[in-house]
Amino acid sequence: MKIIHIKNIPTILLVGCLLFSSAAFASDKASAPIHIEADRMISLEQKNSVVFLGNVDAKQGDLTIRCEEMTVYYTQDKNKKKARSGSSEVKKLICRKNVEITQGDWLGTGNRMDYLSKDRKMILSGNAKAWQGPNMVSGKTITYYLDEKRSIVEQDKKKSGRVTAVIHPESDAKK
Repeated sequence: MKIIHIKNIPTILLVGCLLFSSAAFASDKASAPIHIEADRMISLEQKNSVVFLGNVDAKQGDLTIRCEEMTVYYTQDKNKKKARSGSSEVKKLICRKNVEITQGDWLGTGNRMDYLSKDRKMILSGNAKAWQGPNMVSGKTITYYLDEKRSIVEQDKKKSGRVTAVIHPESDAKK
């Protein structure tokens, strides 16, 4: 199995998970409201989850996640008073179908994005690609570890595909 470790490009990949992880944001961004729009929303309180369906568009500051289906799994605060006030913590976030994550000049795409709060990692899978400006990396999956600021891009063994990276070095000729 070919694995490429890339330091600079995927550091922005997990920005998507930051949308629901306020501890990872600077205080001003953490307090920014999160706006989620979709064609439909289903609250599954027994499963501690909320599903957004159809043309999902989630934004916080300059971060945007678009997909066809977003499921937010949360843990309910055991303190009833806090629970009634809406206190909960995101445990896991899963986005499916035509996933697109953008922030500034960074863009990540794939068929699925999983954010695992406990492990503080995000996995973009299914024809996963990430761009920062003109630079691009792609593979079957791109896994980013938030606290370690490292990523792993893996190939698709079934298709004998390889990991691809296109990096445009900065040039003095551009000046």
